[in-house]
Amino acid sequence: MAISVFDLFKIGIGPSSSHTVGPMRAAATFAQALRERGLLAQVTRVEVRLYGSLSATGVGHATDRACLLGLMGQWPDRIDPATIEPRIDQLMQEHCLMLDGSHPLAFNYTRDMRLLDESLPYHPNAMTLEALGGQSSLFSQTYYSVGGGFIVEQAEVDAPQSEANSVDQPYPFASAAELLALCKAHRLSVAQLMMANECAWRTEAEVREGLLRIWAAMGECVENGLRNEGILPGGLKVKRRAARLHRSLQELGKPNVIGSTLSAMEWVNLFALAVNEENAAGGRMVTAPTNGAAGIIPAVLHYYMKFNPDACDDDVVRFLLAAAAVGILCKTNASISGAEVGCQGEVGSACSMAAAGLAEVLGATPPQLENAAEIALEHNLGLTCDPVGGLVQVPCIERNAIAAVKAINAVQMALRGDGEHFISLDQVIRTLRDTGADMHANYKETSRGGLAVAYVEC
Repeated sequence: MAISVFDLFKIGIGPSSSHTVGPMRAAATFAQALRERGLLAQVTRVEVRLYGSLSATGVGHATDRACLLGLMGQWPDRIDPATIEPRIDQLMQEHCLMLDGSHPLAFNYTRDMRLLDESLPYHPNAMTLEALGGQSSLFSQTYYSVGGGFIVEQAEVDAPQSEANSVDQPYPFASAAELLALCKAHRLSVAQLMMANECAWRTEAEVREGLLRIWAAMGECVENGLRNEGILPGGLKVKRRAARLHRSLQELGKPNVIGSTLSAMEWVNLFALAVNEENAAGGRMVTAPTNGAAGIIPAVLHYYMKFNPDACDDDVVRFLLAAAAVGILCKTNASISGAEVGCQGEVGSACSMAAAGLAEVLGATPPQLENAAEIALEHNLGLTCDPVGGLVQVPCIERNAIAAVKAINAVQMALRGDGEHFISLDQVIRTLRDTGADMHANYKETSRGGLAVAYVEC
């Protein structure tokens, strides 16, 4: 199935696309299905069963809360983050869940929210929702949160992929080699080719409007992160750093894009920290392509736009389109899910996407862009997903800052060459997939290995 740029960049809430955004969408979809089937009035109880990584780190990632909010008819791109705590507090105090926002039923958290120590075969992020009427099952559905807020229903897993959902794009590609060949044959940049493909769904004006709306949400997230201070929720007592760092950098003056390398790194670090602190606090942000790696693309693009006097909205559109081309390749040929392939699939993919976007707006040829994306991804291979306490805080927040700077360095190296290089992006993406398959489950968003265990031992 063809993937749109708007599948990869989605407005949502923190702290996790696979553990918060996806489960909320699944639960809201389930509640909507009950309404559409005329079953709401018959439901007396709803049971949530979380499996695999959703169970192992679900509480730290707010998966349980996301499911409850979704069952109440809330969607991640529409809910006001400020209303989340009051809604959950009321539910826990009154033991009453307003299904689909209209049908009240008793909810016992201990009985009805089940975190199971088992996994389903299709994907480690699995959940089953069941609506009961008395002792009878009225409707049940299993969902898989496959990364980046994408959800897949069991029926889609069991049935052959429907051609009815496919879109005829003028320049379909399944590999970086095919993408480069199309760009060369039709004398298109990667962004131009992606725009043509996006226009299979919507007009160019609608694509531009949608991408600028995404960019506005990214910018708002950065600004919120620069303003908010205090301790992040979850129990680790991690202090927010972005606001204090921002004040410090403002005293140094504002550099331009080609100014001091050290100063540039600090601003890029700042923007990444701001986004990921907001994400960790459950704020409004954009999956890019996941929440755990959501600070990398905004950090690189925000720095370019803020300190380049010639930057304009066209650059935003081109950046995000080119970044999405690489994101599509990573998702279709490997994975962007930390629970499936480790953090190389999240931070690695986002780093590669950011490098592609920056290369595009800096005038790279398609081969140079592919080289930049390859360098960025190659040097994230093997990166484990080992969040301390199951929270998207340590090492996740700093990891975004490091990867944002790494993306810029990859572009600098690629622009010094002509696009010819030893290892292709396709080979690196295949290696990402294979490394993820070899990686022990303890290092794939379960908090049972790596730094998560080292912290406990200390």
